[in-house]
Amino acid sequence: MGKTVISAFAFAIVVILAASAFAPRSVAHSSKGCAPAYGVDPCAMQASAE
Repeated sequence: MGKTVISAFAFAIVVILAASAFAPRSVAHSSKGCAPAYGVDPCAMQASAE
């Protein structure tokens, strides 16, 4: 049973790493320095305030 658990965790790690490698770039790394969170886009709020 130990081999099964270890292989399941290893498979999960491989799937997570593969998904993060092929995922589109996150908006959290925005070049503007603001990222939307909880449905609020701080970039849009800054633009409307100006």
